Amino acid sequence: MSETTATKKPGLLKRFLAYYRPHMKIFSMDMGASLLVSLIGIVYPIVTRTMLNDLIPNRNYRMVVVFGLTLLCLYMCKLGLNFFIQYYGHVMGVRMQAQMRSDMFNHLEKLPYSFYDTHETGRLMSRLTNDLMDISELAHHGPENVIISSISIVASFLYLSSINFTLTLIVFACVPFLILISMTLRKRMRQAFMDSRKSIAQINASVESSISGIRVTKAFTNAEKEREKFEEGNVAFVNARRAAYKAMGQFHSGNTFVTDIFNVVVLIAGGLFLYNGDIQFGDYSAFIVSINMFIGPVMTLIGFMEQYQNGVTGFERFLEIMDAEPEKDAANAKPVERLEGRIEFRDVVYAYDDDKDVLNGVSLTIEKGKKFALVGPSGGGKTTMCHLIPHFYDISEGQILIDGKEIHTLTMESLRRNIGIVQQDIYLFNASIKDNILYGRLDATMDEVIEAAKRANIHDYIMTLPEGYDTQIGERGVRLSGGQKQRLSIARVFLKNPPILILDEATSALDNTTEILIQTALDDLCHGRTTLVVAHRLSTIKNADEIAVVANGRITEQGSHEELIALNGTYTELYQMQYRANRG
Repeated sequence: MSETTATKKPGLLKRFLAYYRPHMKIFSMDMGASLLVSLIGIVYPIVTRTMLNDLIPNRNYRMVVVFGLTLLCLYMCKLGLNFFIQYYGHVMGVRMQAQMRSDMFNHLEKLPYSFYDTHETGRLMSRLTNDLMDISELAHHGPENVIISSISIVASFLYLSSINFTLTLIVFACVPFLILISMTLRKRMRQAFMDSRKSIAQINASVESSISGIRVTKAFTNAEKEREKFEEGNVAFVNARRAAYKAMGQFHSGNTFVTDIFNVVVLIAGGLFLYNGDIQFGDYSAFIVSINMFIGPVMTLIGFMEQYQNGVTGFERFLEIMDAEPEKDAANAKPVERLEGRIEFRDVVYAYDDDKDVLNGVSLTIEKGKKFALVGPSGGGKTTMCHLIPHFYDISEGQILIDGKEIHTLTMESLRRNIGIVQQDIYLFNASIKDNILYGRLDATMDEVIEAAKRANIHDYIMTLPEGYDTQIGERGVRLSGGQKQRLSIARVFLKNPPILILDEATSALDNTTEILIQTALDDLCHGRTTLVVAHRLSTIKNADEIAVVANGRITEQGSHEELIALNGTYTELYQMQYRANRG
């Protein structure tokens, strides 16, 4: 074992055991019930030996019946204990699983934008479901299998030794071979199951992507392409699972062979002992019956190795998410109530990775209550600037200030509470219209929701629906048109009522008629707020107080519409191109 693995394991085990603490009562009862089941299992070979050596030869039939009835009563108790173990043990495992799922979900909520840039939704869903299910099984069966099986092995050794110590030592001499085979095959099986999990996550990611984009697939008649993409993951899953089952098959067949050797050893060695008069026939018969008391726990531990691999690989993948660095406020960050809205960029440099700067020395000032527009070619850095103001990403160099305060000195929650964002790609939840508007401010009254909808020019449409504000809009608002979705997102921001507004190409995906209707709502929304607009259609930002042309991560031109036209530069060229296109 490498030094890294050796130092990692105690931490992993400690973190796993921490999830048992809230359930120690039920865990202790489960372990106690399992111990009693194991002890009851020892009674049968004891009774068998007593009957064969004493009761039957001495014709003590009364005690034979008493022993039989006692054994029946114990088995009835065992019935209840097994029910308790299966039911409450699994309930404990599910509760631990639910706690882990809650912890993971809460942690996912705290992770930065950059995390979701590199992690697919389907893969994260796999970790929230499949991986945690295996951890739950390990949480329930793991301690039971290890502790109780170990106790059973020790008890069986003591009991078998009481019958014939020499024969017992011969049988137990097979154990090191079993351990050797297990250790040899364990590493290979662990890697195979990890690969299998990754392939399942890949399938989940593919399915999530394909189902989310099903309308695009149908529109472009590319179902065959999606099937090909899915089958790639499906074949990878089959191959990974085949490798896992091969490793598991080698593991089980090798260990089963060793356990079968136990029976051969008992049969031959015991037969020789009986032939030489070193053991009585009753003891020999009891030994043969009792050897299963030893083989059973051994086989349980062998089966546990498979479960252990599933659970540990699942828990390691769980910890990969839990160990991802969450968003953190700076040490000196303080909450702020309502900001005024003056925004300033000072020589801001930002790069998504170390290879290329997305923004390179950007400086600008947006005065309180003013409307500032960003235009320019795609990929120039406009959306990135919008993402930096709410502190979705950390800048590499420079400063971003609001009301003279650097944004990293403000808590992220209070900063974002002061910023409203309307984007081209709108996300609506699979809930009612009312709930989606309420997302702007969860404690708002119904009257405030209606007022926000009216100001967004969506109230009249809502009232035509049979269930009004309680109408369910479907996944991502599939039952609404693009314009209706956009107006709902505007209503959401009206309800939030922030002093700073960011419009990131909010109308670029709409037709001209819908855009005019929504532009009226946006103009109302912008009134009295500091507004940063990213626009594709320059006609929508002609009246902005100031316009900046952003290209290759820099501001190349800046001024009012008239001033930029007079420069006869990039802005003029873009404006004339759109003007000719609109006339054509």
